[in-house]
Amino acid sequence: MPFLPLLRRTAMLGAAAGVGLASYAAWEARQYTLRRVTVPVLPAGHAPLTVLHLSDIHMAPDQRAKQEWLRGLAALEPDLVVNTGDNLAHMRSVPVVADALGGLLERPGVYVLGSNDYYAPGFRNPFAYLLPDTGKRNTSVPQLPWPDLKERFNDAGWVDLTNGFGSLTVGGTSIAFAGVDDPHLGYDELERVAGPAEASADLRLAVTHAPYLRVLDQFTADGYDAVIAGHTHGGQVCLPGGRALTTNCDLEPARARGLHRHPARSAPGDPGSAWLHVSAGLGTNPYVRFRVACRPEATLLTLVPSD
Repeated sequence: MPFLPLLRRTAMLGAAAGVGLASYAAWEARQYTLRRVTVPVLPAGHAPLTVLHLSDIHMAPDQRAKQEWLRGLAALEPDLVVNTGDNLAHMRSVPVVADALGGLLERPGVYVLGSNDYYAPGFRNPFAYLLPDTGKRNTSVPQLPWPDLKERFNDAGWVDLTNGFGSLTVGGTSIAFAGVDDPHLGYDELERVAGPAEASADLRLAVTHAPYLRVLDQFTADGYDAVIAGHTHGGQVCLPGGRALTTNCDLEPARARGLHRHPARSAPGDPGSAWLHVSAGLGTNPYVRFRVACRPEATLLTLVPSD
């Protein structure tokens, strides 16, 4: 075959493959999935608790399918909701998020914020996430109405864990919480939540938006039974089988989503170790709405006795 026709045919096939992959990625970004995970973390004799973990919703007002799917989660009637931030993606998103959460705001809940609650999103080359983290953050853009979001959550009775502590009794189980502001922006003030976890509580949970190792290390060393985080989008673009290429923080890609231990090679019962659950989240950058081999998710964690 002559060279120029072969080159033209190869280019056409490549373009068709690119269009096909982009179409698939846009389709997968709307395949909202509820995952169910069992975590053996309660003391003996305690009844199981259901915890709905929501993260990285990145809501824009035009995302009606996502809003409808979120509304449906209220039917789960979880014992507790944990929201690990990045709810917003638009200046007018606060009432949309509140409406989509609906009945979930009537359940006991705790929350922290993420960088995309604070600052308006912008277009970013998705391949840039594969490069080493420079530490630079895009904070020269307009701020989103995060105080209004906090007011909605606080008025609903959700506990604000921004660089602080909280406590709830849920289903007869007393839970002590600690949380930090977004480590991706460097807003975490670990010294404010340092020290041994509350020994008198039945369960000790730590909450962070981004699972940076410095945060995980402190919470596990302080005796928290589990750490709950988001931010990574599960890699967002993964290899077949869901193998993440990046986490957008210093957590290794092998733990970009799902239930793991921290430190990574620890076992239940090891001193200074804890469970770690990282949500792949429900959203994307509003300018690059795609996912590959990593469907958007919320997770229903069922906490059971560790024995």
